[in-house]
Amino acid sequence: MRTANVSEHFPALPNILPELFYVPTSSDIAAAATATHAPRFLLLYGSLRETSYSRLLTLEAARLLEAMGGEVRIFDPHDLPLPDSEPDTHPKVRELRELAQWAEGMVWCSPERHGAMTGIMKAQIDWLPLSIGAVRPTQGKTLALMQVSGGSQSFNALNQLRILGRWMRMITIPNQSSVAKAFLEFDDAGRMKPSAYYDRVVDVMEELFKFTLLTRNVSGFLVDRYSERKESAEQLSLQVNQRVL
Repeated sequence: MRTANVSEHFPALPNILPELFYVPTSSDIAAAATATHAPRFLLLYGSLRETSYSRLLTLEAARLLEAMGGEVRIFDPHDLPLPDSEPDTHPKVRELRELAQWAEGMVWCSPERHGAMTGIMKAQIDWLPLSIGAVRPTQGKTLALMQVSGGSQSFNALNQLRILGRWMRMITIPNQSSVAKAFLEFDDAGRMKPSAYYDRVVDVMEELFKFTLLTRNVSGFLVDRYSERKESAEQLSLQVNQRVL
C-alpha cells in the first residue's frame, strides 16, 4: 500500500498518521484483477401474499438480470423467523446469510404499507449483520431498490430502503423503480405489461448490472478506510505490547 508523505505534502494535517494515510489513484482500479464469472445477484421481496406484486416485480428483475448474463438467486421469506426470536443457526437465517455472502449485488423490492416498507422486508435486512467474523456480507456490494404501491406513486419505502442500504455499507445505485397501482401492471400470467414503469425497471437493472461490473473487483479498495486501518494498527500494537510484557 502506498502512503503519502504528510509532512511534505500535507503540512496542514498534523493529526494524520503518515504511515496509514493512503492516496488513491486510478491505477489502483486499473490494476485490479478482472473476474470472468457471471455477476451474482441476490433478490429480496417483502410480501408473503399468494398474489404478491413485489414478488412478481422481483421475478421480472430476475429475468432481466439473467438475460444480461447474470446469475440470480431469489430468497423466499416464508418461514423466516422474526429477528432475535430464533438463534442465527435457524435454517432460513443461514440460507439468507449464505446467499448474501455469495452475492455481488442485490435487489430489494418492498410493497409500501402504511407509508413504509413492510415488516417482512425489514426482517430480512435485520437478519443480515454488518459482519460475520471477519466477513462483511453486504459491504461494498451493489444494491438496486424497487417498490410497489396499491395507490398513487410513492417513494416512502424506497427512501427507507436507501437509508438501510447506506447503513449496510452498500453501493446503492442512483436509479430506482416505484410502480403505482401495481395490480393494474401485471397480466393474468403474472408478467408485467409494457409501460413506462416496465421501461424503468429495465433501466434500473441495466444500471445495477453496470455498477456491479465496475465495482465488484475493487469493492475492497473502495471501502478501505483510514479509521479502520488506524484501529487495526492500534489493536496490533496492543497485542505486541501484551506479548512483550
